Amino acid sequence: MMSKPTSAPHNVDAGEIDKFSQLAHKWWDETSEFKPLHDINPLRLGYIDQYGRICGKTVLDVGCGGGILTESMAKLGAAHATGIDMAEKSLKIAKLHALDQGVSNVAYRCIRVEDLAAEAPHNFDVVTCMEMMEHVPDPAAIVAACARLVKPDGTVFFSTINRNAKAFALAIVAAEYMLKMIPKGTHEYAKLLRPSELARFAREAGLDVQGSKGMEHNPISGRYWLSNDTSVNYMLATRRPQEEATSPATG
Repeated sequence: MMSKPTSAPHNVDAGEIDKFSQLAHKWWDETSEFKPLHDINPLRLGYIDQYGRICGKTVLDVGCGGGILTESMAKLGAAHATGIDMAEKSLKIAKLHALDQGVSNVAYRCIRVEDLAAEAPHNFDVVTCMEMMEHVPDPAAIVAACARLVKPDGTVFFSTINRNAKAFALAIVAAEYMLKMIPKGTHEYAKLLRPSELARFAREAGLDVQGSKGMEHNPISGRYWLSNDTSVNYMLATRRPQEEATSPATG
């Protein structure tokens, strides 16, 4: 009698995990397919610190990959940084790099964000989920889990790619097939998210949108910068409202 095949964990795309696992050894090679992530990391870090004030905070990086952003937040002064991902090979690289760099205030776990939210709700001052939303089947569930993980008055950050003709032309056709900045098939157009959709997911999860910024790139100079143009790559800053104090009972 044939046994039933083991189903993949909910909201995890096995193909996406395999894709990044095959590239795991290149995460910290700044000339590899991950060069764009290294190039934009100072912009991401600055934007997160602008709203989240990382120093002394407990931070969580969802979909951390090889730990590029996680480790940089730890080095910026976070009390403790945690990175989670479902690609174990990437996490192994992240752990080894932190050890090599002597970064002790960082830890990595292989766990779904939904499971961590059930295990440790309202446990982090700052939660980041960068360049991940376009790689999962149910992005709204990811947003909801991030909202549950952050403390009241804490900040949650997302970044992804807009879904329109310009984003298709630049982020997929140009970046993957013409300039070969990233591997072909990295992004699927149908999985991209408009800012209005991501903002709606955030509001439905109880988060208040604080601001947004676009990330632009000049392929000739190689320079990246932040702007108000969110038509391709963009970031969204949100905050969980401070819980109202319970009024004392009157006798």
